[in-house]
Amino acid sequence: MLDNGKGLLFSPAEPWRRERKRKTHNLNLDYNRLYEDQAEERTAILREILGELNEGVFLQGPITFHYGVHTKIGKGTFINFNFTCQDDAEVVIGENCNFGPNVTIVTPVHPMLPGERAALLCPDGQPRRLCYARPVRIGRDCWIGANVTVCPGAEIGDGCVIGAGSVVTRSIPANSFAAGNPCRVIRTLSKADSLACRPDILGDCAVLPEQEKQA
Repeated sequence: MLDNGKGLLFSPAEPWRRERKRKTHNLNLDYNRLYEDQAEERTAILREILGELNEGVFLQGPITFHYGVHTKIGKGTFINFNFTCQDDAEVVIGENCNFGPNVTIVTPVHPMLPGERAALLCPDGQPRRLCYARPVRIGRDCWIGANVTVCPGAEIGDGCVIGAGSVVTRSIPANSFAAGNPCRVIRTLSKADSLACRPDILGDCAVLPEQEKQA
């Protein structure tokens, strides 16, 4: 009836939406019942859930996707325990990201006024409960700390670090360390953040030569 891809109102109760959510919610449970070493079975379920699953993605589980089909995950990304993704709109996660435990991504938005949350008038003249949704995009090489919530419409640029417990409500530029509620940029990441500057942590290890050039 209504196209949420353009940020317009839609009814979550539309039959095709209910059917897709029911299927995905059941697949979530199937995934969460499996042992970690049942890798082939877990991957097969993720391919049924997600819109795009690339090589080397690992979701620790348990997972909770709402639609699933609206989510794309880039290769080499690791997502820790208790990941929730309410993907009424598109969610894109880039390559080689690391997610801490209890990360939540939400895309749907409800009307602010209680009466409008209860019902709005549809084009067919019928009142229905409606909402809308805004996409979330996370760039490549990001570290999303534990208990982070990414809100509708937020974009996180490549190479960002988002501090634990942050609530991301706006766009975060690439190569930023950002934290807080609401999440704000603390500083731009630089060579000073390299472990090459922390011999107390490196010990007998070393930064790779190509990493030194990139820093």
